[in-house]
Amino acid sequence: MNRRELLKSAGAVAAGAAMLPFLKTNAWAQSASTVVVLIGNTINSLDIHRPGTNRPSYQVAVNVYDRLVTFGTKKLPDGSLSYDYDKVEPELAESWQLSSDRKAILFKIKANATFWDGTPVTAEDVKWSFDRALALGGFPKVQMGAGGFVDPSQFVVVDSKNFRIDLKQPSKLALPNLGVPVAVIINSKVAKANATEKDPWAAEYLHRTPAGSGAFKVERWDAGQQLVYVRNDKWVGGPLPAVQRVIIREVPATATRRAMVERGDAHLSFQIPNKDAQELAAAKKVKVTGSPIDNCLYVACLNYNFEPFKDQKVRQAVAYAIPYEQIFKQAAYGRGVPMWGGKSPKPATAAWPQKFPYDTDLKKAKALLAQTKYKDGFEVPLSYDLGEADWGEPAALLIQESLGKIGIKVTLDKVPGANWRTVALVEKKLPFLLENFGGWLNTADYYFYWAYIKGNLFNASNYDDPAVKKLVDETLHMDKSDKTYDAKIKQLIQKAFDDVPRIPLWQPTLESAMSPKLEGYEFWFHRQVDARSLKI
Repeated sequence: MNRRELLKSAGAVAAGAAMLPFLKTNAWAQSASTVVVLIGNTINSLDIHRPGTNRPSYQVAVNVYDRLVTFGTKKLPDGSLSYDYDKVEPELAESWQLSSDRKAILFKIKANATFWDGTPVTAEDVKWSFDRALALGGFPKVQMGAGGFVDPSQFVVVDSKNFRIDLKQPSKLALPNLGVPVAVIINSKVAKANATEKDPWAAEYLHRTPAGSGAFKVERWDAGQQLVYVRNDKWVGGPLPAVQRVIIREVPATATRRAMVERGDAHLSFQIPNKDAQELAAAKKVKVTGSPIDNCLYVACLNYNFEPFKDQKVRQAVAYAIPYEQIFKQAAYGRGVPMWGGKSPKPATAAWPQKFPYDTDLKKAKALLAQTKYKDGFEVPLSYDLGEADWGEPAALLIQESLGKIGIKVTLDKVPGANWRTVALVEKKLPFLLENFGGWLNTADYYFYWAYIKGNLFNASNYDDPAVKKLVDETLHMDKSDKTYDAKIKQLIQKAFDDVPRIPLWQPTLESAMSPKLEGYEFWFHRQVDARSLKI
């Protein structure tokens, strides 16, 4: 494509975006009352507990609902802001008290906390919300379980403003788990009024109509186009946001998002491609921030339900055939932390994530494949999320080329972003896929809990090993100070090294571009925009 064609194409894309029925804005030129944020993926629900709700939708839980607790803020070496995992702070809870045996936590709810309709937030609302997360199953139930919350009987209403959680065992993850997006507090009175016999948890109502106490209310939701927040001036969960409205625009085309933030038509382009981050940072017209995503890996998953990948040697052959360096340069643009080329086949420490002992070695890959019944190769589709095509497509093309050299014929399967979670993670029916999972709680056992245990959402490989299950059960709630903890984590990592159901590519950074006027942007483990701290 020549320069004239490129300009014509870019103009057409921008014009198409302008024709969408967005609320009219001129972001940098308008008052400090509205912030415009661009995202590339589609929000498919306003209810994080609803089965099939995708990751981009989690931001609704962050901005519209409250939790009992939240995390503090810290400044990173480059001057940018990040959540502080080691500092748990009040949100709806005024205070909390841990029992001497560490098996009960008593929360006192803020006396002045109210939902949007003016009704007080009560312990009954907290219990109903947590009961709901368990009852609806799937991802919310498993996430609650990570903190040791597995049975409604554990949630106890002491009185209207005091709520207790009884734990079956002490857990290092219990309190932090109450600060993740899933642990939202819903106005149970509104929800119950809109429930039905077939839908006792008001899933259909809350799908489109939030009922919370959070810093922002949903003013309108044009599915596939935009979500508009308006400030809740009676919010008591934290400092009142500086902005009155936030417009979340869905703009799939990366070129359009880049052009809009460069022109000043938006304040923030969230989670931009690494290529754009590299170029925009060099140009210095807008601010660019990139934070390594804690406990997160971009990986290639090998599905055990697909016959060739049941063979350990086949999986290891694929691991040696991955062109890691090329992928890192062409898909990640060198922004992130390499996760290949570990010096030893055994983990030296319990640190996670850490480099796997694989590198590109086609000779070794061919030798391993020759020891299997697939010595002549096989065919397999490699799937990636079109919503993550900025890195997924170049990575997939490079993997396709490299695996072809050892006789594995790879075809590319491009899955629309709106369908990705269902086919890749819920149904788990993709034989070979590129996926990324970032653990919300910063421990190795938590990552393995989600990604290596049969049936759990992010185990797209359908990996199932009793030894791993036993180790995760033993370590998930164990204090890191326990004298056996590090040894058990090393055993988990060793299994990941040997079995490679997931082949780590790199630890990514979350990159965003923003107006020089925008302040307060903060990186969060959930990889969503927290609009509450933004100001212009």
